[in-house]
Order: sequence, then C-alpha cells, then structure tokens
Amino acid sequence: MTDVSLEEARRLDAADELAGFRDRFVPITDPGVVAYLDGNSLGRPLRATAERLRELVDHEWGARLIRSWDERWLALPERIGDELGRVALGAAAGQTIVADSTSVCLYKALRGAVALRPDRDEIVTDTANFPTDRFLVESVAAELGLTVRWLETEDVAAVTGPRTAVVVLSHVDYRSAAITDLAGVTRLVHERGGLVVWDLCHSVGVLPVELDAAGADFAVGCTYKFLNAGPGAPAFLYVNARHHEAFGQPITGWMGAADTFGMAEHYVPAPGIRRALSGTPPVLGMVGVQEGVALLAEAGITRVRAKAVALGRWVLALADAWLVPLGFTVASPREDARRGGHVTLRHLDAERLSRVLIENGVLIDFRRPDGIRIGLSPLTTGFAEVRRAMDRIRELAG
Repeated sequence: MTDVSLEEARRLDAADELAGFRDRFVPITDPGVVAYLDGNSLGRPLRATAERLRELVDHEWGARLIRSWDERWLALPERIGDELGRVALGAAAGQTIVADSTSVCLYKALRGAVALRPDRDEIVTDTANFPTDRFLVESVAAELGLTVRWLETEDVAAVTGPRTAVVVLSHVDYRSAAITDLAGVTRLVHERGGLVVWDLCHSVGVLPVELDAAGADFAVGCTYKFLNAGPGAPAFLYVNARHHEAFGQPITGWMGAADTFGMAEHYVPAPGIRRALSGTPPVLGMVGVQEGVALLAEAGITRVRAKAVALGRWVLALADAWLVPLGFTVASPREDARRGGHVTLRHLDAERLSRVLIENGVLIDFRRPDGIRIGLSPLTTGFAEVRRAMDRIRELAG
C-alpha cells in the first residue's frame, strides 16, 4: 500500500526540484484557502508579471507613448509566439503567433483548414470535446454547407475517409485528462487525405508537445492555464510552414496585411504566420504570456511534466486510500503516459460537494455531470498542499 502520510508528503516536497518556483508567484493572502487546485483553469499570477505591467504602464506606455508600437509592441505577437513554440510546442520559429482568444483562433484555423480541402465536405470532432470546439465545428459546417461527423469513441479511423476535410480534437480531454496520441492521429488523418486542428488548451505548459515532429497542420490554445498568463490573456495559433502560402484566414484585419500602415484599398495577406493576425495586438495581456513562457523556459518542460506525473500519482494514492471507500471513483487514466495535468474524481453528489469544498477553502472545479477536477499545476502546487486538500475532501464527504 502506498504511503500517504504527512511525512511522505514532506519528503516529496523536499525532493521537488521545482519547489523554489512557488516563490515566484504572488502569494495567496486569503487565510481561508486550504489549497488552490484549479490552476488547470486559471493559473496563479507571477510576481514578474506584476512588475512588468508596472514597467509597461510607467515607461513603455507612459513615457514612450505611441512610439512603443514601432519600438517594441508590433513585433510581440511573433516574438512571443516563436518563444512559446520553442519552449512548449516543439515548433520552429515563424509558425506560432499570439493573438485573439482560443475561440477566434480556432475559427481561423478551422476555416483556413477547410479551404485547403475544397473537394471534401466533412468535419470530424468528438462528442466529448470542449463546448467551444463543438460549437465552432457546427457553426463552420453550417456556414459552408458541410457535414459534421461525430466521433463517439477513440477510433478516429472509423469516421474518417475520402470525404474528411478536417478533424478537430483536443490533445488532452478537459474532463478526464486523457491524452490523445497527437502524432498517431495526425498520421492517420494525413493518410486519408485530411488535415487536423489540435486544441492544446489542457496540454500547453504541462506536457511536451512536438508539433513539427508530428507533422501537425494547425493548433490553437490558451495561455491562462498552465502558462499563468492571466484571465483572458491572448491565445495562440500554430500553422505549419508548409501551409503558409495557401493559408487564408477569414478575419482579414489590418494587422495581418502585407503593409499594415499602407491603408491599401484591398487586403493583401502578410507573408508567413503574421497573416493570421486581425486586429491590434492586446499588449497588456501579452505581458503575462511573455512572463509565463519565460518561467516555463527556466523550469523546463521535461521537469514540469515529471512533476505533473508525480502529483497525479499522489492524488490517485490519496483517492484510493481515503475517497474511494466514500463512494468516489477515478475518472482519469491511471497510466502516467495517458494522463495530463489534472485528475478527475467522480461522485454522485459532485455538484453539491464541489460547492461545499470551495466554501471550505478547497478550490477545485466541477464538470458535469459528476466530475470534480483536481488541477495540478506543477510550478505552484505542492504535495503537502494536495494532501491537505484531499484530507479536507475526506472530512467533508464523509
């Protein structure tokens, strides 16, 4: 039987190579918080982000004023995108750009991908995908007169074929944390002549992603979860370089034009990934992305992944010892290689219990119909903290 004692939690914390990174975050000042286990929905703020925002307001905006656009700001979408690609996405420079929200980026990628397969009339996604993904697939299909093929299982081969234009899937399932074989699915869809758009919202920043090595076509993701960029921080869009010349995104704003300030009569797309831009970059939000990526680069995605795996094992051990006897079941994969950065526990009374837990300082989140997600953000979460939370769940559910 796994040792779930407080001494074991302290031993794990003492051996944690990433423990020191917790001091890089703004401290939680609410004395009622027992544990913050929702970093897979909203990461905690970095001290460096607060300092950087003050610098931006005082100097770049306050002193340099509009001159900062030419001096620094206009280049941020590509500059941060390249660094994000290098640190977390396995993407060479010139393929990733920071812009808009995940929903807008997904719309751009999906419309652009469909246009690259004009002789095909089906879009595939799974019934368990995140609502935005499903809603946008249905919306784009309705706009273009396409058919949606719904994937009920993990068998992508069963629903793809000569009519498949695009497959839209999440790399990590937002409910169960199950990891999809990104490289394998991409290869299968390519063999059938289709393209894939990957949603990386629950994988970026917590496990290595190798887009270039997998031959991925398109990918999108948010930055406010494991990258700790802040609420509403801009998302990112990856377009493999082989698609750049033919890629046409549907929201053709001035920032994606070949001559941004030429005020041309007609739109001409910028070369490369910059054509994916539409409106003015959200500079204030990009500061959080930049600092989050810098911290991840310092910590190293390999070490982050190793700790996410260890935290997941710890939650499973505590759940088996304390919560399964109380009617909980584990809804996440037990195999380390198949589990992302959270663990979901199922309970018949999960919705009410989730409210009780939050009221009592255990900050988790609820996912219908019966899931309680234990978010394990490796740079901010400790083993003793997790144990305190699981102990409080046992107390309140008992």
